[in-house]
Amino acid sequence: MQVLITHGRMARTRVMQFSALQMALAAAALAFVLMLVSGTVYHFVFLKAAREGWPVVSQIVQWVVRDEIAQRDRFMRDNLDAMAQKVGEMQAKLVRLEAMSDRVSGLAGVKSEELKPLRPDAVGAGKGGPFVAAQRPSLEQLQRVVAGLDEAADWHTDLFTYSESRLFQARLEALRVPSAPPVDGPVGSGFGFRTDPFSGRAALHTGLDFPAEAGTPIVASAAGVVVTADWHADYGQTVELDHGNGLVTRYAHCLKVLVQPGQLVRRGQPIAEVGSSGRSTGPHLHFEVLVEGVPQDPARFLAAASAPLAARAGGRTARP
Repeated sequence: MQVLITHGRMARTRVMQFSALQMALAAAALAFVLMLVSGTVYHFVFLKAAREGWPVVSQIVQWVVRDEIAQRDRFMRDNLDAMAQKVGEMQAKLVRLEAMSDRVSGLAGVKSEELKPLRPDAVGAGKGGPFVAAQRPSLEQLQRVVAGLDEAADWHTDLFTYSESRLFQARLEALRVPSAPPVDGPVGSGFGFRTDPFSGRAALHTGLDFPAEAGTPIVASAAGVVVTADWHADYGQTVELDHGNGLVTRYAHCLKVLVQPGQLVRRGQPIAEVGSSGRSTGPHLHFEVLVEGVPQDPARFLAAASAPLAARAGGRTARP
């Protein structure tokens, strides 16, 4: 592109030549300057006029930005309506979660009376249902509702954690109750009075007898600590396990003992082998359950694992 510059008829004409790149740069610079000037005018003149209420300019500015403000208002209303609907869905889910947490806490043995003083007001008051406002909710109202939902969700999370802890505690306690049969087989002599095979007189039989072949594995009826693994004049080779809370199980007339005092054993772990040591007429396991040193009927404990065991224990056989 060429530009001719002259000052008169007889003056010498000056020629200025511009490349396409120079023209593009000049156009860009001109556009930048115009944008800068318009921005300055808009900021210092029109906005100031709108704020201070200048007679003519403020009306022009308001007319220009009115559509923009209306679009922004519609966008905000649509967002608030969507948020309100979402809050309603969250509240409905929280109501179901509250009912579920009440059932789970009941299964875990958590009483509502002990939790009532700790419940948040939003939960303890028993309120629920979807969020339905009489008119379009404001942002502040939605923020308060969401804050309440967040607090209630945290409460139910803590309640589920506490209930899970109680369930685990109940499971651990169940593992320490002798409900697993120590020998896989039928029961011979049960708990109660019987004719003593040695003296021929009536005597109390303080446990259950499990007839089995010599060398049959004997397993721990529950998890515990070995307190005795030694010879006894009447019981022969004997193992005693302490399960806590004054509960002890005794395994007598063993052929071989596989554990040592102080050893931790789990439910179902082999601890000895069936034998006929001590005061016995043949290979069998004599199994006792003692609470605070007082013999109890083991069939009541084993019934949880084998319902027909108590009925079978009612019979009497010649083997002690």
